[in-house]
Amino acid sequence: MNQVNPPRALLSVYDKTGIVAFADALVTLGWEIISSGGTAQELINANIPVTEVSEITQSPEMLEGRVKTLHPLIHGGILADRSNPNHLADLKKHGITPIDLVVSNLYPFNSDPGIEMIDIGGSTMVRAAAKNHAYVGVIVEPTDYDLVVEEIKTQGTLTTETRSYLAHKAFMHTASYDHQISGWLNRDSQELPDSLHIELTEAETLRYGENPHQKGSRYRTAKSSWWDSAVMHGGKEMSYLNVFDTDAAWRLVHDLSEEPCAAIIKHANPCGVAIGTDISSAYQRAHECDPVSAFGGIVAANREVTEEMAQQVVEIFTEVLVAPGFHPAALSLLTKKKNLRIFEAEKPETATKEIRSIGNGFLVQTTDPLQINRDEWEVVTSRHPTESEWLDLEFAWTIAAKVTSNTIVFAKDLQAVGIGAGQQNRRDAGRIASTKAAGRATGGACASDAFFPFQDGLDAAIEAGVTSVIQPGGSIRDDEVIKAAEKSGIAMVFTKERHFRH
Repeated sequence: MNQVNPPRALLSVYDKTGIVAFADALVTLGWEIISSGGTAQELINANIPVTEVSEITQSPEMLEGRVKTLHPLIHGGILADRSNPNHLADLKKHGITPIDLVVSNLYPFNSDPGIEMIDIGGSTMVRAAAKNHAYVGVIVEPTDYDLVVEEIKTQGTLTTETRSYLAHKAFMHTASYDHQISGWLNRDSQELPDSLHIELTEAETLRYGENPHQKGSRYRTAKSSWWDSAVMHGGKEMSYLNVFDTDAAWRLVHDLSEEPCAAIIKHANPCGVAIGTDISSAYQRAHECDPVSAFGGIVAANREVTEEMAQQVVEIFTEVLVAPGFHPAALSLLTKKKNLRIFEAEKPETATKEIRSIGNGFLVQTTDPLQINRDEWEVVTSRHPTESEWLDLEFAWTIAAKVTSNTIVFAKDLQAVGIGAGQQNRRDAGRIASTKAAGRATGGACASDAFFPFQDGLDAAIEAGVTSVIQPGGSIRDDEVIKAAEKSGIAMVFTKERHFRH
C-alpha cells in the first residue's frame, strides 16, 4: 500500500457469513482489522486481532447501537482523497489513519420492516467508501471475499478495476435498501406515487423471449415471489411465454376456488377451466372445454397431482404443469416426458401494481381486485338466478376477468364450455364462445367482461341456450339488452364493475 501504517480494514456486517475466515486471511496478509458491535465480538471470540472502533474514537457506542461509527476519525479515514495535499494535511492534523477497505452489509430490512431496521451507520460507511473508490475498497456481499483476498495476495492491493466494480455493487446495495424503506413508508397509500423506483435483480435467464430471435430474462424485486421458491422437477429451460402463461394459470386456479380446480392456459388466455370432485376430474373437465387449443398448453392444478391425473396429462402435449405437489407415482410418469416442465410451487403472492413498457416510458396501474359479492350485484330481470346458476355466474365471472378483452365466457356446472377471447367486438367473442361450446352451454351461464353495447352481443348467448348472464351494465342500451333477456327467460345480473384485460 506504500504507506507507513499497515493497510486497515473496517469490518461491520449484519450477515456474518465467512467474516471470520476473511478477517483471518487479511491479518495473515499483514492488514490491521478494526470493527464494531457484534462483528467485533465475533472476531474476538475467534481470536482474531481486532481494534474496536470505540478505542479509536474514544467514544463509546450509544443510543443502543444507533451511533457507533459516525465519527470524523472513521469517516475522515474513509473519505480522504490521498492525492489532495489539503486532505493529507487534515489527516495529520487530526491524527486520522486512512482506512483502505470497508466491509459492511446492511440490516435485511424486508425480513422485519420497522424503524430499528433502518441502518444509518452501515449505509453511511458503504456510501463513503464507494464514493472514494479511487483509494478505498468496499465489500457488501460475502461472495466477494475470495476475490478480494486472492487479488491482495497476487497484486498486493486491490486494482482500480476491482474497486470500481465493488463500488458499483455498493451503490446498488444502498439503492435497493433505500427502495425497501421507501416502499414500507408508503405501504398504506392507495395512490400511485409521484415517483416510482423499481429495483430488479435477474433471477433467471430464459431460453428466449416471445420468439426465438428475442432474448428474455425473469427478474425479481426485493420482495419474494412464488417463482423464487418453486421447485422444477423436470423439463427444459423456460421461455418468456412459458413463464408468462404459467404465472397466469397458477394465479387463476387460486383465484377460482378452494375446491379441486384445474386450468389450461394458451397464449395468456384460459382455454379450459373446471372444478371437479377431485383433481383428476377437474383436469379432465378443463380439457374438455377446448381440446384443440389445449395442445401445447400450460396446466395448473390447485391440488397434489395424482397418478390418475398424470396419466391423462402425459397423453397430451403439454408445455408446463404446475401444482402444489406430486404423488411419487405421478412424478415418475411425468418425468418420462423429457420436455415437460414440472413445477412444485407455493400459492402465488398478491401484487399491488402492474407495470408495462411503452417505448422508453411505462404505464402503471393498481392491480384489478376481483370482488365476488352477490349483495352488491343487481338482478335486473324479473327472474332471479337459481343457486346453481349463481355458482356458474360467479365461476364464469372470475374466468372472464382473467381473459383478454373483449371476452365472453360460457360455463355450466362449474366447467368452462366456451371462451371467446381478445376480440375487437363483443358479438364475435360471443360467437366464438358459442362455437366452442357446441351445445354444452344449454342451461348454463354467460359472463361478459364489459357491458353489451348492443343486443347482438347477447344473441350468441341466447342461441347457445344459456339461462343466466352476468355483465357490468352501464350501456346506454341496457334497457334493450334487458328486454332481450326477459324475452328469452334469462336471469341477468349487473356487477357494476368491468374487468377489461389487455
